[in-house]
Amino acid sequence: MIRVIALSLLTCGILPGSEPSEKGVTFAKLGERELKLDIYRPDSQTAAAHRPLIVWVHGGAWRAGKRDSVPIKALVEKGFTIASVDYRLSTEAPFPANVHDLKAAIRHLRFHARKYQIDPESICIAGISAGGHLAALVGLTNGSPAHEGEVGHQLETSSDVQSVVSFFGASNLLSILDQSTPHGLKVRVPALKLLLGGSPREKPALAKLASPIEQLDKSDPPVLLIHGDADPQMPIEQSIELQAACKQIGVPCEMVTIQGGQHGGEKFFDEARLQLVARFLSEDAADRK
Repeated sequence: MIRVIALSLLTCGILPGSEPSEKGVTFAKLGERELKLDIYRPDSQTAAAHRPLIVWVHGGAWRAGKRDSVPIKALVEKGFTIASVDYRLSTEAPFPANVHDLKAAIRHLRFHARKYQIDPESICIAGISAGGHLAALVGLTNGSPAHEGEVGHQLETSSDVQSVVSFFGASNLLSILDQSTPHGLKVRVPALKLLLGGSPREKPALAKLASPIEQLDKSDPPVLLIHGDADPQMPIEQSIELQAACKQIGVPCEMVTIQGGQHGGEKFFDEARLQLVARFLSEDAADRK
């Protein structure tokens, strides 16, 4: 089973795993452009040889952000390896380039699972805001040729994930603008035009292809959604829609609402919330055995 979780841009304090174990690993090249990832792993002397992996997707309205923003670093202490990955921003290439890049990163990590000491059958993809949207889209398109792309060298390796986590990510680009606040529209309208090469109304087919809710089928992974009920940028209705759609077709989906939560902040990444993520992923792994 697979679960979907989207997270926030808050940085963590200095903890074990705060600095990458491996930094700037190239997982794909596009001409002179190199796509890189950073790996954060538990102490090799105390952790299991094959650890569950969380592939982390940063936010930034699809057009900004960097892979060094990893607010879930504390999960390394709970035995998870984290790989925070680059993807082409919408200022460089429109959708679906970002999804193709993320699937290339997963293929690379699975192909080199022994080298990175990860379990190739226990991969979660998680992200925040725009990264939460991309995490959900990647997680709900296992085996989809339209989303796979041909980035990287391990094209015969699976890009499937076993769980997905989305912290306040978009799920339906066809409905998001109608649900947005005036402030949200100021952010989303230009961001979506860059992402899709036009507004969702101008590019409905592409907006549908880029909407996780439109990719759902019964074989999809379980979904974990974390969203604040006072988010001024990403309507909570986006998570509510996805949860309802999952329930309708029988895909396991858990939604956690942060009372008074806005678009990120400490309460999304405190000990209680990260323990919730760890529990969710551990239960998912147990269900698959």
